[in-house]
Amino acid sequence: MIAALLGSSMLAGPALGQTQPAPQAAATGNEAIGDIIVTAQKREETLQNVPISVQALGTQKLEQMNVSNFNDYTKLLPSVAFQTATPGTATVYIRGVASGGDGNHSGSLPSVGFYLDEQPITTIGGTLDVHIYDIARIEALSGPQGTLYGASSEAGTVRIITNKPSTAGFEGGFDVEGNTVRKGGQGGKVEGFVNVPLTERIAVRAVGFYEHDAGYIDNVAATRNFIGGLSINNARLVKKDINDVDTYGGRLALGIDLSDDWTATASVFGQEQKSHGSFGYDASIGDLKVARFFPEFNKDKWYQAALTVQGKIGSWDLTYAGAYMDRRRHSASDYTDYAEAYDALYADYGGLAGYFYYQDNAGNNVVPVQHIIGSDHFKRISQELRVSSPAEEPFRVVGGIFYQRQSNLIHQDYQIDKLGAAVSVNGLPGTLWLTQQKRVDRDYAIFGEASWDITPRLTLTGGLRGYKFDNTLIGFFGFGRNPASAFSAGEGADTRPFTATPFNAAGSSRTGVAGCYTTTGKTLRNALAAGETPTLLPAAVAGGPCTDLADVVNGKLVPKRTKDDGFLYRVNLNWKPADGKLLYATWSKGFRPGGINRRATIAPYAPDFLINYEVGFKTTWGNTLRWNGAFFWQDWKKFQFSFLGQNSFTEIHNGPNARIKGIETDFAWNPVTGLTLSGSAAYTDGKIRKNLCLFDDPTFACTQPGPGGEDNRISSPKGTRLPVTPRFKMSATGRYEFQAAPDVKPYLQATVTHSSSAASDIRESVNGSAGVIFNPRLQLGNLPAWTTADFAVGVKWKQFTAEAFIQNAFDERAQITRFVQCGSCYPAAGGFPGFGRAYAVVQTPRTIGIRAGYRF
Repeated sequence: MIAALLGSSMLAGPALGQTQPAPQAAATGNEAIGDIIVTAQKREETLQNVPISVQALGTQKLEQMNVSNFNDYTKLLPSVAFQTATPGTATVYIRGVASGGDGNHSGSLPSVGFYLDEQPITTIGGTLDVHIYDIARIEALSGPQGTLYGASSEAGTVRIITNKPSTAGFEGGFDVEGNTVRKGGQGGKVEGFVNVPLTERIAVRAVGFYEHDAGYIDNVAATRNFIGGLSINNARLVKKDINDVDTYGGRLALGIDLSDDWTATASVFGQEQKSHGSFGYDASIGDLKVARFFPEFNKDKWYQAALTVQGKIGSWDLTYAGAYMDRRRHSASDYTDYAEAYDALYADYGGLAGYFYYQDNAGNNVVPVQHIIGSDHFKRISQELRVSSPAEEPFRVVGGIFYQRQSNLIHQDYQIDKLGAAVSVNGLPGTLWLTQQKRVDRDYAIFGEASWDITPRLTLTGGLRGYKFDNTLIGFFGFGRNPASAFSAGEGADTRPFTATPFNAAGSSRTGVAGCYTTTGKTLRNALAAGETPTLLPAAVAGGPCTDLADVVNGKLVPKRTKDDGFLYRVNLNWKPADGKLLYATWSKGFRPGGINRRATIAPYAPDFLINYEVGFKTTWGNTLRWNGAFFWQDWKKFQFSFLGQNSFTEIHNGPNARIKGIETDFAWNPVTGLTLSGSAAYTDGKIRKNLCLFDDPTFACTQPGPGGEDNRISSPKGTRLPVTPRFKMSATGRYEFQAAPDVKPYLQATVTHSSSAASDIRESVNGSAGVIFNPRLQLGNLPAWTTADFAVGVKWKQFTAEAFIQNAFDERAQITRFVQCGSCYPAAGGFPGFGRAYAVVQTPRTIGIRAGYRF
């Protein structure tokens, strides 16, 4: 189970102890029309006074919409899109800043920052799926947030703000739910919290939860046949509803008033999530059906500990916020599709097993299917020290320094049952391919922002952030080497037939042990070619046979490294022509750091930048109507682009520029007592401005040959729309509450969410193995448009609540991700040959349930 320490919000003033009201009173006024206190600019402000595009889901909204996880709240944020294969692996995009293919542990850092309270929890390889309970609000900040939030907030920031300990009084509550999923199983959850004042200056708050999400995808009987009379079936794994999820954890926070001017909050948040099976189904087999041949699971365990200290030095506020996070993720996945695709691709060479020498110790071909055992161990430390001048002054400033370090120990073990030692990674019989690497990403920043009230209704704000990043990667990736092979030298050109057993499992020396460094500083292949008797340097990352991803300096292995520094900016002018009316214009810049490609022959990728031009409005009309909106124009410079390259592992390159234009709006309206109508919508149109080439070409004419002299061509022409993000997305809710008796208040609620179609991939032409050309955009297929509807009916009676609900009432197959398992695993379409299968990840089918709660 995971524990994480989260401090209180890094606000401009004290936030805990007797100075803080009870959590339910934190948002004064009518939350439904936007009178919510937010800290998007690291000061306490009402939502309608913040001159940037922010959508806030307060406690009331989160409870009304039965939000408990990542999928639940992103449905309500039209500017947000994401890709995912299993829970806890989502890659998030805001305002269409998406090139697709992201999320690999050796790939680009995210373009959207995530915060739990004021501490960053952004990790590569998947956004934390934080369980949502006893949460004060979720703030979604659209557009570059580079000045105050820095790296990986290039396209926006999402902040999850917890309820804090309060000395205002004892309170607590619990909630229970049971549900059933169409074509699936049964689920439910149990949640509770308690707030206890210990003294007039000390309080604690504890939260605990357990949730079981029912599975709804069936693993059906199937057989895969391979050339050479080899086959495999999945009879032992046939089962219904394989993709269930269990999530449990809790948080504990301690708040102390150190004095009248100083407070401290220490907290710990822990969560463990276990999922089984596949969350993508194969429509060619049937609705919500898949054929898997090896067990699959994902176990995601994390904790975060944080300390926040706030106080005053004279009239200025000082805030320190530090956090440590530890995240361990273990997984197992089926890679049979790779074998099926490549067996067909190499049919003229005796199939996959014959061509790649997949043999047992006796020299017999073995069934060539792979399964992957993987793990990631993330560690993150972050610290920020900030000061701010009095908020009521006409000229006010906020500034500080920031540091964070994130490391990831990466393990990916591609196994083939009965694979012989001679064709396995050295020292690891049965392992065809191994990735054993350590990645470290460091960020340093100094920032400042000043606001000047030119008049009582006109304010100019400007900010700068100086940044520096320093990212490294070291370790091993690839195949093993058979020392007994006669094919033991040279640059590894694949020359058939071999005169002896294979050089390695793939019959080449392009990756793996052949590329490991020796004590002379040469790679093993080059040392052998020079007639030397080489000695390998020891593995830099424990668990690997040696090191082929590093630099050799003075006879020692050092990580490959990329670093850079620069400045970000934000300029904002806002005008309040009347009370409750705000107009603003913003010019801002965000960035995402560069990094290392794990294939040593590919250059590091550079940072990409997003320049945002935005005008917006926020209006409140009495106590009945709120209407906000923004128009934006964004230039995405040399965007980072990830894709499955040679050997089906991720490469990252810098592509051309892209331009994204859009509109977003949200409203809330109370036309009559008890009735609330609310909604939000976004229109996003992003296109590349020059050709995306098959191989890097600085002219974008796509005529410069590839690194091996390969013919280049246009992979995506100028004007191609960016993938993943729908052109239009909206969500609307109607809720009616009425007084049936002095203590009885029934309610009815309905929500409709719609998303237009979107492409799954940006590329239209890529090279597969054996000279085959694929069109990923066509063959993977679009994400179809979808519309879902949720309904609820319930009653509040004193401290009790009870509700019956139906989610996805019309059982829509709302696709949120489409994927294939390897670089050549695309199904046939549009005249292009097919050698694989496409999978669709959908929102949960129709779910009917009841829930009840009690507050005391």
